[in-house]
Amino acid sequence: MRLLLVEDEEKLAATLVNNLKSEGLGVDVAENGAKGILMATNYAYDLVILDITLPEPNGTQILKQIRQDDCETPVIMLTARSSVQDKVTHFESGADDYLTKPFAFMELLVRVRALLRRRSAQQTDVIHIADFELDRVTHRAKRADRRIELSGKEYALLEYLAANAGRVLSRAMILEHVWDQSFESLTNIVEVYIRQLRNKIDEGYPHKLIRTVRGAGYIFGDSST
Repeated sequence: MRLLLVEDEEKLAATLVNNLKSEGLGVDVAENGAKGILMATNYAYDLVILDITLPEPNGTQILKQIRQDDCETPVIMLTARSSVQDKVTHFESGADDYLTKPFAFMELLVRVRALLRRRSAQQTDVIHIADFELDRVTHRAKRADRRIELSGKEYALLEYLAANAGRVLSRAMILEHVWDQSFESLTNIVEVYIRQLRNKIDEGYPHKLIRTVRGAGYIFGDSST
């Protein structure tokens, strides 16, 4: 699982990152609102931890933008504000949880795990994109009724791409989701597997499903739409 932490308090951010990583979670950090809104709306994350009191754009504005983009990623709001009205306002804006500072890390971790479990339970068993279909129960894929044979790692990468269709996935995200580590010594492993999937899924079709976003990563979806 990969999380985005949007927090401008440097010491708090460093502590949360270290603790979350020790629990086996990948974490990217945005230290200001501008970077936070860019990352939250352009990359696929399993969960966003978002401080409200950021410099412009603040956490409230970022939350609204995330939901305006039809992004269903769970969001936990962090704030020193504890009024009921403030909580109601952010829940109505699309927040999934709300944690008041100061807080114990274990409380945050419990909430993170609960939202990640709920997100996993809500995922559909069969993904349909244009003429492509992926069955997450049987691990079978096909395009235009043609069965696609996949190795274990090819399936894992394809599922991650398809489950986040329309979202940019960086190389680092793919490495942490599919290989569970950075694989610094295997610098081109993502490129190798992307090429293998393209040969199996896109070769011979006019509309390509796997596309490269220069300098950012890869995106899965019908390029004709």
